[in-house]
Amino acid sequence: MWQDARTLNATATGLFALTLLACVASCVWWLSQRPMFTLRTIRVEGLAGAELKHVNELTLRQNAIGKFKGNFFTTNLEQVRTAFESVPWVRRASVRREWPNQLIVAIEEHEALGTWGEDGALLSVKGDVFTANLAEADEDHPLPAFSGPAGSEKEVLARYGELRSWFAPLKLTPEEVNLSSRYAWTVKLDNGMNVALGREQDHRMLKDRVARLVTIWPQLTERVQNITSVDMRYPNGLALAAADLHVPADGKQPVRPVKKTSNTKTKHT
Repeated sequence: MWQDARTLNATATGLFALTLLACVASCVWWLSQRPMFTLRTIRVEGLAGAELKHVNELTLRQNAIGKFKGNFFTTNLEQVRTAFESVPWVRRASVRREWPNQLIVAIEEHEALGTWGEDGALLSVKGDVFTANLAEADEDHPLPAFSGPAGSEKEVLARYGELRSWFAPLKLTPEEVNLSSRYAWTVKLDNGMNVALGREQDHRMLKDRVARLVTIWPQLTERVQNITSVDMRYPNGLALAAADLHVPADGKQPVRPVKKTSNTKTKHT
C-alpha cells in the first residue's frame, strides 16, 4: 500500500476531510454555546392573532416553562410544543425560533361550550373534552351540561345545535343534553322541563318528535301549568307530568284534568 500513490492520496484526503469536518463541528458547537444564543424571551401569542382569554404568564410558568432545556439552537421544539399543550385551556401550540435568542409560541385556546359528564370536564365548541377551572369557564354565563358514552362527544355537540333550532319556536333553550348508554336522548330545557326523545331509529325521528311537541305545546300549556317532564317516545302521543297535577285518593277526575286530543294521549302523575 505504501508504494501505491493513489491509495495514499485517497487516504490522506479522507483523513483531511474528517479532520476538517471535526473542526467545523467543534466550531459550530462552540459558537452555539455562546451567551448571545441563550434563550432570553419566550413570546406567547394567540394563533392567527386571536386574543388569549385564559392562558396567562402565571399558568405558563407553572405548567410549561422549565419543562424544556437548551438554547436557540439546541432546544427541542417538539418538547416545547408538548409542554405548552399540557397547559390548561391550550388546545394546540406551534413553536418557531426567532433569531437570535427567542422562541415564538402560537396558542389556540379551547372555547368551552359546556360541561361534560360528572367528573368536572369541559366540552369545547369543537367537540374536544378537556380539563380546566370550571370557575373560569362559566364566568360569563352558566354552561349547559352534556353527557354521553365515550367517543360520542361530537355527536352530542351536533345534536345540541339541532335541538336549539328545533325548540327555538317555543323560545326554549336546552340546558342539558344526555345520550344514555343505550343511545336514547333526553333534553332538559331552560324552563326546567325534561323531554324524553328516545333512540334515533332514523334521521328524522327526533326532529319529528320535537316538531310534534312544538305543535301541541300551546294546547298543553292552556290546560296544564308547571309541566315538569314530557315523554315523546309514543308513536302518536305523549305522556307528561306536572307539579300541580295529581289524582285524588277517591280515584275521581284529577283536580286539573288534561283533555285528550285526537293525536295526543296523556298520563297523569
